[in-house]
Amino acid sequence: MKLISAVIKPFKLDDVREALSEIGVQGITVTEVKGFGRQKGHTELYRGAEYVVDFLPKVKLEVAVGDEVVDQVIEAVAKTANTGKIGDGKIFVTPLEQAIRIRTGETGDSAL
Repeated sequence: MKLISAVIKPFKLDDVREALSEIGVQGITVTEVKGFGRQKGHTELYRGAEYVVDFLPKVKLEVAVGDEVVDQVIEAVAKTANTGKIGDGKIFVTPLEQAIRIRTGETGDSAL
């Protein structure tokens, strides 16, 4: 099992969710986050004053999947979230030691 975390642009969320549903991913966790990478924020003009926006709004997705679909999930997220512009985001894959469904007590892949 793997935990796939992806930080993407907020307006790409619905497209990514649909792409994940098409390959059979049943559950995702979505968190609104702020951050910056190489993009390093940007300046905006508000009422004639210029100010710097350091932390940009992003969306973090977390998906727990079995090892057999990891590559499909990564490909779906990367392809769907790509705009070709700076700040498209990142995907992180980490090993997931255990998953437990609280309601039924199922463990491992069956809990996903």
